[in-house]
Amino acid sequence: MFYLDPMYFVYALPALVFGLWAQWRVTSTFQRYAKVPTSSGITGEQTAQLLMRRTGHQFGVARTQGTLTDYYDPSRKTMFLSQSSVQNSVASVAVVAHEFGHAIQDSEGYAPMRLRGAIVPAISASSWLAPLLFIAGWFFSSPQLIWAGIIGFAAAVFFAIVTLPVELNASNRALHLLQSNGILASQELPGAQAVLSAAALTYLAAIAQTIATLLYYLSLVSRRR
Repeated sequence: MFYLDPMYFVYALPALVFGLWAQWRVTSTFQRYAKVPTSSGITGEQTAQLLMRRTGHQFGVARTQGTLTDYYDPSRKTMFLSQSSVQNSVASVAVVAHEFGHAIQDSEGYAPMRLRGAIVPAISASSWLAPLLFIAGWFFSSPQLIWAGIIGFAAAVFFAIVTLPVELNASNRALHLLQSNGILASQELPGAQAVLSAAALTYLAAIAQTIATLLYYLSLVSRRR
């Protein structure tokens, strides 16, 4: 049975290890700079309010549960900040500025963000439908179903690739906002950059994992032929 194929680990294991390392890196980096208070005493939540006053962009700010679960919701024009990101620390300020970067992207109609938002519904469906289509095609010897599944996996790769520039741009905006508005002192900016750079690794890991999955299923088709 193909899901017990040892070759799966040849494709998936390197990407999995990279993903675990990236997750450890972002968690450990955040924890390190979460212990470094800002010299100005500003918190992550206050950073959002200050940036709205300074830039003229107005968005909602709400709380969400969890750690590093922050996100910006374009449909509600609201930044959701986790408990770990509202405190007085370099890490918290960096994360909030990143989400504010997403909010500005939405306000300005940043093209990659709009593209990502447009394909989210299709990706949400294909993420669970693609394996089912492939498995059904495999057992019923249906090339049409197999390739429909392959297309679903390819869509996941495309989504991961589109996500990367959106996240990198938000981080670049965040660093510029923190520096130009004097929110962090010059000696604190490298810490913020370290937090944001570590977070970027998780998106690279997502790309690696989706590509590895796609290549594995392509290899199954090739070997079956």
